[in-house]
Parts: sequence; structure tokens; C-alpha cells
Amino acid sequence: MLLSAEHLSINFGSRQLLEDVNFYLNDGDKVGVIGINGTGKSTFLRVLSQGIEPDGGTVRRDPNVQVSFLAQNPDMDDGATVLEQVFLSFPKEFRALNEYEAKSMLNRLGIPDTEKKIGTLSGGQRKRVALAAALIHPADVLILDEPTNHLDAEMVAWLEDRLRKWTGGLIMVTHDRYFLERVVNHITELDHAKLYHYEANYSKYLELKDQRAEMAQAGERKRQSILRVEREWIMRGCRARSTKSRDRIERYENLKNRTAPETDDSVQLAAASSRLGKKIIELDDVSKAFEGKTALSHFSYGVLRDDRIGIVGRNGAGKSTLLNIIAGQLAPDSGSVDVGTTVKIGYFSQEGRELDLTQRVYDFIRGISDEVKTEEGTLTAKDMMERFLFPPDLQSVPIGRLSGGEQRRLYLLSILMSAPNVLLLDEPTNDLDVTTLSILEDYLDTFPGPILAVSHDRFFLDKLAGQIFAVGEEGRVERYTGNWSDYAQKRKEEERPAPPEKSDREDTRRSREKKLKFTFKEQHEFETIDGDIAALETELKSVTSRMDACGSDYVKLQELTERQESLRVALEEKTDRWVYLNEFKERIDAQD
Repeated sequence: MLLSAEHLSINFGSRQLLEDVNFYLNDGDKVGVIGINGTGKSTFLRVLSQGIEPDGGTVRRDPNVQVSFLAQNPDMDDGATVLEQVFLSFPKEFRALNEYEAKSMLNRLGIPDTEKKIGTLSGGQRKRVALAAALIHPADVLILDEPTNHLDAEMVAWLEDRLRKWTGGLIMVTHDRYFLERVVNHITELDHAKLYHYEANYSKYLELKDQRAEMAQAGERKRQSILRVEREWIMRGCRARSTKSRDRIERYENLKNRTAPETDDSVQLAAASSRLGKKIIELDDVSKAFEGKTALSHFSYGVLRDDRIGIVGRNGAGKSTLLNIIAGQLAPDSGSVDVGTTVKIGYFSQEGRELDLTQRVYDFIRGISDEVKTEEGTLTAKDMMERFLFPPDLQSVPIGRLSGGEQRRLYLLSILMSAPNVLLLDEPTNDLDVTTLSILEDYLDTFPGPILAVSHDRFFLDKLAGQIFAVGEEGRVERYTGNWSDYAQKRKEEERPAPPEKSDREDTRRSREKKLKFTFKEQHEFETIDGDIAALETELKSVTSRMDACGSDYVKLQELTERQESLRVALEEKTDRWVYLNEFKERIDAQD
């Protein structure tokens, strides 16, 4: 066991974030922590990293266990260079041994100039420097708070591959659902100050959570049925004369005082938009450069009413520049942008608008609009705030009291309150919880106007996009039909080297070559490998069940943990072999 937290309680002002909860991390555990914004996920991670003390309970780890922590908003030395910041807490000898790897990692993360001062970097660049510092740390446990924020798609894929191969313990808060699907093997959900643990990736977690909710509701229905019967017995005028009667009355009182299972509210978005005419937005031969570097080159496009466009590309390629030009916040160097008279743009920018942290939440939203007209009818500012999970007690607090994710959700609400008919979204998924993201996607699916979204969230682009605009070198924009997965497949095909041309003599010689076929050993392996994989999966499931039943027998738990890891390695190797044999079999069959 690498880390344990027992009977944790955390208060934040009037909010109870955690109440008497336990958490354990074993070697090889990769835990995704999820929950609605404002529930205390970042605070929980800071307590586990021992950056802050809990109000109650203990966090323990072996003194030899090293922890590396990436904070959501890391503190940095503005006067240090990038490379100095990465090695800030390490001796010179460590820097000398690891400087090459750090530079390579920073280059991967889009920061090739390691001598730049931290104070000159953007917020996204600072977070990537902090990520490099966390990853270079020789740790047994990685604790990462929103590691994929401010990473482009290539960086996310690189980080995903690195964390999949990570053999230590991993705890991370992330809203990247492909990360939760492909990297983690445990989900810990923070819900109403309690932790719920699922040995699952994201898709399996959704199934198990539904089962938990159904069981809780079934228990509540049973409680209400018993209460109804007992209430009728009480109302018939029972006198507590006998011990049996008194016990029954006491059981009734206990049952009545038991609380019903709490359920999360869900964000409900009602599409409010203005009338949109035939002419929307037309870009004609638009170009833009900054300090001699081309961000957009000779781009033309006419936006259509039903467009669902995902805009992708490396950080700094010009994606936000394109949205700023469409929104009218940036003038092109050449070309023209013609916007229809009925167009009302809602622009959700990456930085967000400057919020007055002393202003009350309600006053901020009411200052945009008192009400909006939707398909459901007219909704007041108060109604919309409650649908966005801002209950009356949160509506009256200053904006500065909200968490980062709650402020992001408030900013999104402010955009939709203006009833736009064209949506421009720049990294809309950053800092939004998984629940809100899911409902936002449903809302966007019913939005009656065009949507253009810059995003690195592959799951979001798979659900939203009908076209992908890829902003590449020298500001060129390539257009692809389909969602993110379609685009990624087409890019893979484009980058595949063309096969060399073959002469007639080579074709004749190839026809005389010996046909592909299995060896005797490979044939036997092909016929038995499915059974081998099933046996490994069964044993792995058995070992995991025995681990759950170990209790405090740490010696037995250690033995089972080691066996679990060896089984996982064997299963991965056997699965890779299965893929090879099946692909080889397809090539053999293709000869016939």
C-alpha cells in the first residue's frame, strides 16, 4: 500500500466537502477522481499530497514513498527560467542527469525555449511547465490535478501513452473521458461529502453507478412502504402499553428519521436563441500574421446554419485567432469577414471574461438579462441559475467564493443568457465536470444555429463535430468531413508512406514466393490463445476479489498485489500476441 487516508473530514467555510471517508492507494492503482464542480476534488488531492491538513482524520504513507503533485494552479517563480523552474526543488546532480529528458519533455509540451522566464509565459504554458516538473520527479505516486488542460491533441495522446505505461500509483482529477476510459482502472466519485469507489474505467463506472442508484432508490421505496404500514398502525390509536408496542414505535421513529438517498442535480440547459437569417458569416481570403509569423493564410469559408465544426491543431497554430476574427475581436490583415444582420454571436473564449470577484452571482447574471425565451417558455435569471446548479444559497455569494469550475460554469451561463444564434466555443471543456459536459453536449445537439468549437477533448469532438478544420503549418486550414475519430484515421492514412513501385520482374518473383502460413507451434497457439486469455482474466478477477477481502492483513495483501501485477503484465503480453496472430491469420486468408 502506497498511501492511505482514513476518517478524512474537510470543511470549506459553510461547506462540508468530505465527511469521515477512507481512501487507499496500492501500487499499480490508477485512480480517476470525478465529481461535480465545487465538491472539493482539488482540495482532496491537496490533502492526499499533504499540502494542507484535513480538519479530521489522517493521511499516511511510508517515508520511502515519494509523491509528485501537480496542482490545478501551481505556484511558480516568475523570475526563474523554464528549466530552472522544472528543477527548482532538486539538487544540481539530479539536474545534470535529467536535463536532456526534461528538455525533450518540454519540447513535446510545446515549450522549446527553456531559457524563457516564467513571468513571460501564458497560463497554459505555465501549467505545461509544471506538468513537466511533476513528471520528471522520481516518484512512486503521481497526483495530477487536471493534467490535460491546455494540452493540444498530440500532447494529450503523448501524456495518455506515458501514464498508461506508468507502473506506480496514480491519482488524478480529469474531465477527459477518453483518459478515464483508457488510463484509469479505478474511479473514485466525490458525491455529497462521501467517496464512492469503483474498480472500473469510465464506461464500466457508468454502469456500476446506475446500479448503485437503482439499489438506493429500491431501498428508499421499501422504507416508504414500511413507513406507510407502520403509520397506519400508529394512527389506529395504538397505546404503548406493552414492550412489544414500544419497540415497534421506536423502530418506526428510527425508520422515519432515516434520510433518503441524496442525488445530484443535473445541469439542465434550455436552448435560447434569436432568429437567424439566411446570411450568416462569410470569410473571404482571410490572412493574419503576428510578428512575421503567419497564423491564418488565405482562408475562405461560408458558415451554414447546421454547421458543427471542430477546430484542431497544435498550441499556437492559430485556432483561437480564427475564432477571434470570426467574432470581430480581431481584424484580419487581408481578406474580409461579412456577418449577417441577424447574427448574434455567443463567444465562450478560453480566457473567459474578467469577472468581478466581489459581485454577487445573481447580480452578474441579472445584469446580462432578466429572462430568456426558450422552447419551454420564458425562464427568469433565477430559473436559469438553478438549472445551472446555482441554488439560492450560491446565488447570493460573491463570485470569488466559487471554485474555478463553478466560475467557468457561470461564465458559460452568461453566454447562453444572451440568447445567441451562433456559438463560438474556445476550449469549452476545460474545468467543466463530467456531468456538466454530458448535459452541455446534449444541449449543443439541439442548438438551432451553427457551432464552431476549438477543443482538444477527443470525446467532445466525437460527439459534436460533423467537420474538422485542422489549422497547420503557415496558417493553412485543411477541412475534413466527420468527427475526431474520422479525422484521426484520415490523417493516419495520409501520413502512411506510399508503397514503392514494383517492376514486372518483382511481381513475377513475388508470385513464385512461398505462401504465408502458420508454423505448427503458431497454429497450436492460435487455437488455444483465447482459452489462455480467459484463464488469465478469471485468475485476475479472483485475485482482485481476494484482495478486497484481506482487510488489514497487509502481508497477504502485498502477496496478492504482486500476483495481480504479474497477471496484468502476462495478460497484456498475451493480448498483444493474440492481436499479432489474428492479423497474421487475416493475411493468410487474404492469399486464398
